[in-house]
Amino acid sequence: MSDIAIRVEQLGKMYRIGGKQERYFTLRDSLADIVISPFNRARSVLQGKAYGAAGLEETFWALKNVSFEVKHGEVVGIIGRNGAGKSTLLKILSRITEPTEGYADIFGRVGALLEVGTGFHPELTGRENIYLNGAILGMSRQEIDHKFDEIVEFAGIEKFIDTPVKHYSSGMSLRLGFAVAAHLEPEILVVDEVLAVGDAEFQRKCLGKMSDVVNEGRTVLFVSHNMSAVQNLCEYAYVLSHGGIRFSGSVEDAIKRYFDDIRTNSREIVLSDRTDRQGNGPFRFVGLVFRDKEMGNVLESVISGQNVVIEMTYETEDGLPPKGLRVSIGFWTITGAFMFACSNDAVGVDLRLVSNTGKIYCEILNWPLSAGDYVYTLYASQDRSMADRIKDAGIISVQNGDFYGTGRIPSPYQGVLVNYNYAI
Repeated sequence: MSDIAIRVEQLGKMYRIGGKQERYFTLRDSLADIVISPFNRARSVLQGKAYGAAGLEETFWALKNVSFEVKHGEVVGIIGRNGAGKSTLLKILSRITEPTEGYADIFGRVGALLEVGTGFHPELTGRENIYLNGAILGMSRQEIDHKFDEIVEFAGIEKFIDTPVKHYSSGMSLRLGFAVAAHLEPEILVVDEVLAVGDAEFQRKCLGKMSDVVNEGRTVLFVSHNMSAVQNLCEYAYVLSHGGIRFSGSVEDAIKRYFDDIRTNSREIVLSDRTDRQGNGPFRFVGLVFRDKEMGNVLESVISGQNVVIEMTYETEDGLPPKGLRVSIGFWTITGAFMFACSNDAVGVDLRLVSNTGKIYCEILNWPLSAGDYVYTLYASQDRSMADRIKDAGIISVQNGDFYGTGRIPSPYQGVLVNYNYAI
């Protein structure tokens, strides 16, 4: 028996975007189209216009020339920016969608944790949905009966198990969905960002359950933006970029390569060409720079305790600048631990944009992070609706400084977040 669990060869997935959706045709419509089609084609050519699909559709390759193998018992991570092709790859491996070219062979029973909770019927109770979702995921009724109490306890919804799911909060639905899917016993487990569901306590339970799956020797393909989880669970990793494999190697090297791609030697970060952004509002980030507050100089790195101004350049759609705008920037460690965030609404500042292009300034006194590299994410919303979000927009390096004014550099054992919590 081969020790290969997953074999992918020259895999590609193409989507057609911008095409006009065709309506249903009757027989009379089809006969009429046969008659008039040559005349329409000739008229378009004479007018210099494209005719048919060439003028209406554009192709986009979500994956292109992807090849790799995963052996039985291996735990492999897949990381990359939004839009890199990670979820498309997992959907092909889970047989949710077919590839345009190439092939993917799976040797063993597959369990998929993709967009958990979306298969629930809102009119059915939690109990009924457990049996329904379990059957969809390949569990027999006997398996569900045997695991039912464990699933309900894991999800933490005992009191609401006989309540229709339409009355559940989104977090409750996600917890129940993960609980059902996680209690499968497949030989190969395909996982996509499910450790982000629920509150902090439930996320710890999810990570613990995933660790149990890994310790049982199952094959796992794990997609996540949580680099700490990837480090803890995986032995090997692939970095996807623009639909292709940019790097493969140890988890530590893969994470380093991922953040090296984000890092830039330029002191001013250009964001206008970022295609992995989310949101469709009238506001967009197009640039960012860190400045020294006292001198206004552009900073390549920040010193602990330094006064810093973050200058964010924006643009808006034609017309009046948006109102009710909330802008924030959050900082994480390289392994995904959240440090802090700044936003205008937290400090009671109402942003009043006076033009369709301009700059927004965020002032941070006594930079509170110790030495290291930190990744930041930009977010903007208008009237509680996401206008623009750029995850992992860039990296800022921090150097140790005399934060406390004692003439000494703080010890690294004081932690990442520096503060003034000491007695006088």
